[in-house]
Amino acid sequence: MTDSHHPPVGIDALALACPKAFIAMDTLAEARGVPSAKYTQGLGQEKMAIASPVEDTVTLATAAARRALETFDVDPQSIGTLIVGTETGVDHSKPVAVYVHELLGLPERCRTFETKHACYGASAGLTTSLDWIASGRARGQKALVIAADIASYGLNTPGEPTQGAGAVAMVIGEHPRLLRIHPNTIGDYTRQVMDFWRPLYSKYALADGHYSIECYLEALAGARAAALDGGDEVFDELLACLYHVPFVKMAHKAHRKELECVHHRPFDLDTADDQARFDASYQRLVAPWLSLNAQVGNIYTGSLYLALMDLIRQSQASWADRRVSLFSYGSGCGATYMLGQIAPSAHQWAGHCDPQADLDQRRRLSVGEYEAMIAAVERAERAEKLDPSDWGVLEGLAYVGTQDHQRQYRWLGRDALTPAV
Repeated sequence: MTDSHHPPVGIDALALACPKAFIAMDTLAEARGVPSAKYTQGLGQEKMAIASPVEDTVTLATAAARRALETFDVDPQSIGTLIVGTETGVDHSKPVAVYVHELLGLPERCRTFETKHACYGASAGLTTSLDWIASGRARGQKALVIAADIASYGLNTPGEPTQGAGAVAMVIGEHPRLLRIHPNTIGDYTRQVMDFWRPLYSKYALADGHYSIECYLEALAGARAAALDGGDEVFDELLACLYHVPFVKMAHKAHRKELECVHHRPFDLDTADDQARFDASYQRLVAPWLSLNAQVGNIYTGSLYLALMDLIRQSQASWADRRVSLFSYGSGCGATYMLGQIAPSAHQWAGHCDPQADLDQRRRLSVGEYEAMIAAVERAERAEKLDPSDWGVLEGLAYVGTQDHQRQYRWLGRDALTPAV
C-alpha cells in the first residue's frame, strides 16, 4: 500500500459536530401514522439530527474543524488547504470554507474553496488534498477537509424520514495517525443523470428515489472496477466495507452489489446459500460501523465518513495495516472507490474519534417542537436578529441573523473568550 519513495498520506484527524437536538424515528413514525418499523427497520434509522435556526452549514463545519484541530493537537498554522464539501452552502458565490477560515483564525497563506457534487463533495476534497500533498506542493503543510450538510426535505414529504444534519472534519497529511490512502487504489466514475437535483429556485431537492438507488449501484460497480482493475482478490483481505449511507439500509443494497462484483454473478437472496453468504459477509464487514449513521441521519457529504468514524472509534492494535474499502457516491452523478489501510497508531486515538458522549447529550424533540423548529428555520434566512438561547444553543458558534444581506456569526459562552483555535 505504501511507496518506499514517498511517505504515506491519509487521514490524520477526524471529528464530528452535530446539532444539539434530534427527533426519534419512532416518535416521527407515530405522528405520521406509519408503523415505527418502516423507519427503524425499513430505513435502519433510530434518530434524526435536526438543525435549529441558529445552526447552519458554517457553524457545523467550524465546530467539527475546531474539534479536529484541538483534539488531535494540530497546529492551525500548518493548514495550507481548506476545502468544504457541501450541497447546502449559505451563498451561491461565497464558499463556506472562507467563513470557516476566518472563524478559526487560519493563516492567510491558505487556499480555500467549496466543492459541490451532491453527496460526493467531501470525497472530491479528500482526493484533491491527497494529490496536493503527493505532488510536493504542500511543502509539509496539511489539508483540512470538511463534509458539512443539512439534509432537509420538508414536513410530511416522502423524504422527511431521511433528513439529518452534521459535519465531519478531516485533517489530511503525511504519516497519518488514522488511515493511510494510496493513490494507486483510487478509482473514479461519473455520468450525467437526473436522479437527485435542486434547481436554483427551489429550497428543497427533487429526487427520483428508485432511479437514484440504481445509479448508486451502477456507480459502485464502475468506480470499484476502476480502483481494483480486476484485483478482486483484495476483497478477502478487507477488515471493513464502508459505504455512502443516506439511510442505513442503503449499505445493505450496496454490499449486495459489491458481492455480485466479487463473484461475477447476481446474488439471489431468496436462496438459502446466497442469503447465508450475504448475511455472514454483511455482519462482518458492514454492520458494525453503522451505529453513528443510525443516530445522526443523512448528512449527505459526511455520511461515508460517519461510518469511518464508527470504525476508527472501535479500532484495536491488531488492526494495524488492515485494509478497508470506502465508497463515496454523489447524485448527478460522481463516485469514488478507494482502499485505505488502518494506521498502526489508530487504536491509540480511538477515544478521540468517539462522539458518543456529545450525541447522548442532545435534546430529544417532541413532534410539536420539531415542527416548530422546521418552520422557524424557514424564516431564519431573512431574520435580522436571532437569539441562540431560544433554541438551547449556549456555547460554540451560532448564526445570529442577516444584516445588510450579510450573515452574522457569534461565539457564545466560554468560546466567546477564545474564538480562535
